[in-house]
Amino acid sequence: MDGNLFAGIGSMGLEGISGLNLYGDTKDSEAAQEKVQTPEDIEREMLFEKSYECPCCFSTFKNHSLRTGKAKLASVDLDLHQKFDNIEPLKYDVVSCPHCGFSAVTRFFTPMTPTQRKTTLQMLRQGYIPQDEPEGIYDYEYAVSRYKLALACDVAKNAKASEKAYTCLRAGWMCRTYKEELQHAAKPEPAKVVQVKLLENEFLKNAYEGFIVALGKESFPMCGMDEGTVNYLIAALAFEQGHYEMSSKMISTILSSSGANPRMKERARDLKEEVLSAMKNCPNP
Repeated sequence: MDGNLFAGIGSMGLEGISGLNLYGDTKDSEAAQEKVQTPEDIEREMLFEKSYECPCCFSTFKNHSLRTGKAKLASVDLDLHQKFDNIEPLKYDVVSCPHCGFSAVTRFFTPMTPTQRKTTLQMLRQGYIPQDEPEGIYDYEYAVSRYKLALACDVAKNAKASEKAYTCLRAGWMCRTYKEELQHAAKPEPAKVVQVKLLENEFLKNAYEGFIVALGKESFPMCGMDEGTVNYLIAALAFEQGHYEMSSKMISTILSSSGANPRMKERARDLKEEVLSAMKNCPNP
């Protein structure tokens, strides 16, 4: 008789295990079999297909969406842009109908008035080509195009200034992450970095201007934000664009407000130090 403990088990259809090591270390073999995850694999695992109904053409469709609680917060920028490990959630914050093209950031993908629907469809019917939802993760160029389409739809439906500013803000934040990834890429593309930086600046410039307009016309909460948060956001955007006097003015408004969130006041104090330092080092005109 064959001395192999597993000899003959092939008659049961298990020929492949005749060479098993009875007391072999299975941990090493299991580890060797595990697939090394790429950043794309990790990002893909955080996503699922969410169903929507288009408020413009009433078609049903699915878009990639981020699973709740999957992204881990890493840090927060001066202007409140949240950074996460392994993913930029803002790539998936625009919902886009693949049939008619209507697009909006998730917060504003809501029913429209008949007039808004009419003007939006008029714009889209000028040449929108139906798109298939990508099977894999969104790359940044594709995500940027979705934000641009969402902004065009904001204009077509005559959205509030705050809504257009909010779309620009999130697009600008996403471009910042795109730029930083390009800067740290194995093969840097300086020209592309400059291009994305310019787009980031343009989006954030328009976000700043839009929130200034909204501040004089709209009530709070604004895009889900209270007055103190919007004032701080304007102060931070103003600082980033070199409008130090405006930034200082908004900071004073926050610090003198009895209703402002204590954490927002603390952020305002930190920003005040940045503004004072910048003003001190700014050459006189």
